[in-house]
Amino acid sequence: MSTARTAELTLSSRANAYVALTKPDVSFLVLMTTAAGYYMGVRGPVNWLQMMHVIFGTMLIAAGTAALNHYIERDSDRYMRRTASRPLPSGVLAPREAFVFGLALCVGGAVDLYFSAGLLASALGVATSLSYLLAYTPLKRRTVWATFVGAFPGAIPPMIGWVAATGSLGWGAWLLFAILFVWQFPHFHAIAWMYREDYARAGILMLPVVDPQGTRTFRQIILYAVALVGVSLVPAMVGLAGILYFFGALVTSTALVQVCLWASTNRTNVRAKWLMHATVMHIPVLLGLMAFDKIPR
Repeated sequence: MSTARTAELTLSSRANAYVALTKPDVSFLVLMTTAAGYYMGVRGPVNWLQMMHVIFGTMLIAAGTAALNHYIERDSDRYMRRTASRPLPSGVLAPREAFVFGLALCVGGAVDLYFSAGLLASALGVATSLSYLLAYTPLKRRTVWATFVGAFPGAIPPMIGWVAATGSLGWGAWLLFAILFVWQFPHFHAIAWMYREDYARAGILMLPVVDPQGTRTFRQIILYAVALVGVSLVPAMVGLAGILYFFGALVTSTALVQVCLWASTNRTNVRAKWLMHATVMHIPVLLGLMAFDKIPR
């Protein structure tokens, strides 16, 4: 292979590695929920330029936080089959490169949010990153309560969107926070059940690691899914969304409960994977219905 071809492949692999550091699937979820928060909060015509800036700035912080998480967990990632090929354990990138890249993205996102949406939105973005990296990440090796702690930064992006649109943390922001907070438990417990052996090898105390029979894990999955039904209906009850959203949320959230019950009756990795896919489908459908049936204020 020619030297030029080798250099081209090396450049391509490094570029792909930098993209992988940002965890694009997670960043897409952040983009979607931030957009929903902005749209639901705005009164009158949408300022599309500001909305794009807010989404972009929040996505930069999410991507930077993901890269810094790669940096912090580079040693434990070597012990997990699903993470051993990540850029740092595989040696495609050096730890320092991931650290500088992640820090630059976080700073850039915070600055963009500050100038496009104000101090409060920027502060929420920074708080999301710091709580994820300094609270959730180290707690994963100490207690199963790390998932509960991690649900807080995971639910903040729609609040950033709402604050950018309204300038304050209104009740709508907290309602969107509650929906996303509760939704995360069926989603992440399903993933943790699928990869419980990997987590055990890396010394990460997800609930399925200390609950090999799955009794506590699937109890929490079902209870949080049931709670999600109730929380999802509140936007229609308080006048944020209309009757179409009410019945749509009722049907989709009840369907998710059914999938949780189905997965619980036979706790296989296959059923947990179907549950994970169901949660991934649920949240964009729910937020899409809410945005479609938004009641103007």
